Amino acid sequence: MVAIGVFAFDLRRRGLSHDSRLWWMVYGALVGGAIGAKVATVWRYVVVADDPTLVGALVDGGKSVVGGLAGAYLGAIVTKRLLRYRRPTGDLFAPAVAIGIAVGRIGCFLTEQPGTPTSLPWGIRLDPEAATAVPNCPQCLTGLPLHPSFLYEIVFLVVLFMALRWLRPRMSVEGELFKVFLVMYGTFRFFVEFVRGNEVMWNGLSGTQLFLIPSVSLLILYFVQTLARGSNAPEPASVPAS
Repeated sequence: MVAIGVFAFDLRRRGLSHDSRLWWMVYGALVGGAIGAKVATVWRYVVVADDPTLVGALVDGGKSVVGGLAGAYLGAIVTKRLLRYRRPTGDLFAPAVAIGIAVGRIGCFLTEQPGTPTSLPWGIRLDPEAATAVPNCPQCLTGLPLHPSFLYEIVFLVVLFMALRWLRPRMSVEGELFKVFLVMYGTFRFFVEFVRGNEVMWNGLSGTQLFLIPSVSLLILYFVQTLARGSNAPEPASVPAS
């Protein structure tokens, strides 16, 4: 709801509130995000469950922010194609998505495993009652201080939200701001995973990190190629003074 509010505010400020197609893109993104968030965790439930069923996976399989982002991105693109909307919209979506995830992470902080054990002074301890309510978190029961990984993410996303608002009028190419958001958030999320305590899948990396390595690398390659094309573009011919 916060993300939709920010999106609506930006539409009014740009004089685009009358275009209903933009709201259809929001609906497409929400549907795609809901599907992507579930699909990203269903496979894990099916693999580890003793008696996996599709209903159990959908109910108990959890949700993934990274999967939701990928699904929302695809949902918005598909909706744009169906509506034959040509103008880029990433500049409108990027700040709204950043602040929306920041607010959502408050719920994660209150209900999920905070992070891995730490000796840093800001580590948090869970009382026994709260620790027993957190699923799949044996270290929560030890009383050791834990990294508040979701607080790290909230602070980062709030700063990123403000940076995106500042950067938006300074972007030379319309619509590229969402790709900037994906690179920044994906890079941060890769490193914060080391203190999240998520299940390791391969070589010390979680499933989220294994997904982010190729995804963020492709985005970085895209920006490198874009900058290279820009630097190699021929300069416009000078026009002699009349």
